[in-house]
Amino acid sequence: MTIHWYAKAFIDLSPAELYKILQLRSEVFVVEQNCVFLDADNKDEGCIHFMGFVNDALAAYTRLVPRGYIYSEMSIGRVVTSPKHRDKGLGRELMQRSVDLCKQFFGDGPIKIGAQCYLLKFYTALGFKVIGEKYLEDGIEHIHMILNN
Repeated sequence: MTIHWYAKAFIDLSPAELYKILQLRSEVFVVEQNCVFLDADNKDEGCIHFMGFVNDALAAYTRLVPRGYIYSEMSIGRVVTSPKHRDKGLGRELMQRSVDLCKQFFGDGPIKIGAQCYLLKFYTALGFKVIGEKYLEDGIEHIHMILNN
C-alpha cells in the first residue's frame, strides 16, 4: 500500500479534498461513533490539514492547530483513519508525521490533544502523557494529553 502525504492550509485545499476530509470525519465521528455533533466548528480555516491518500481515497487525516487557536499549546485534532485502512499501522504513522509537521509549521514546544479515552494506550505509546481529569465531549469520554518535545 502506497500512501501519498500532503499538508495544506485551508485556503489551499481543493473542493474535492475538502469534501473527502468532511466525508471521512463524518463517516467516523458521526456515523461510526454514533455521535451527533457539528464537525464544521469554524476552526478548520486557521489550521493545517494533513492528509494521507491511497490512490484517490483519503485513508488518514489530522488537523494541525497552531498555538493559541484552541489551546495555548499547538495541537493535533480530528485524528482519523478510514475504516478501510485500519490495523496496518497507519494511525501510528499518521501521528508521528503529524508531530513532526507541528514542529515544522509551528516550531518546538508541547503538543496538547483532547484524546478519546478508549485511545489512551495508543497515545501513551506515542509519548503523550495524561494531564487533567476525564471529561465528556459530545457524549464521549475524553482526556487531555500532552507531548513535551
